[in-house]
Amino acid sequence: MSDNSETRPIDRPVAPVPPPQQTGGPLVPPAPPASSGLAVDDGTLTFAEVVIAKIAALAAREVSGVHNLGVGTARSVTAVRDRLPGVGSGTSSATSGVSVEVGKTQTAIDLDLVVEYGTPITEIARDVRRRVISVVEQYTGLQVVEVNITVDDINLPALPDGGVDRLQ
Repeated sequence: MSDNSETRPIDRPVAPVPPPQQTGGPLVPPAPPASSGLAVDDGTLTFAEVVIAKIAALAAREVSGVHNLGVGTARSVTAVRDRLPGVGSGTSSATSGVSVEVGKTQTAIDLDLVVEYGTPITEIARDVRRRVISVVEQYTGLQVVEVNITVDDINLPALPDGGVDRLQ
């Protein structure tokens, strides 16, 4: 290795770990550490990523100034796919623009937002982050360690004549 870490010689020989003793009884897995999952009365509770993604998406959409979630192309493809018989379930549109990582007690969330024109984007991002953290933690008990936000687009207001504002 060419890193600058210091290597230290082992002071004593390391003994090999003996194989487990067979007792003839059923194998019982070791008890998990206390912090390996959300403790409930009769076991543990785990969440699928789609559950956290839906909660985060709904919480983000509640914030004033958020027009939609997802990148334009992805939103269009998702909308078409959701309308196809036997293919669309509505789940993909509900979670479009949201990706999550879920651990035993923590989660991290990435959001792609489309915001309304004329609204302070930094304030929207702050409000979305606070809302998502609050709702996800309240509903699930998971600790939200980060909410990363990407603003992908700005929704422009329609012009009165229906045209596009251009310089002449």
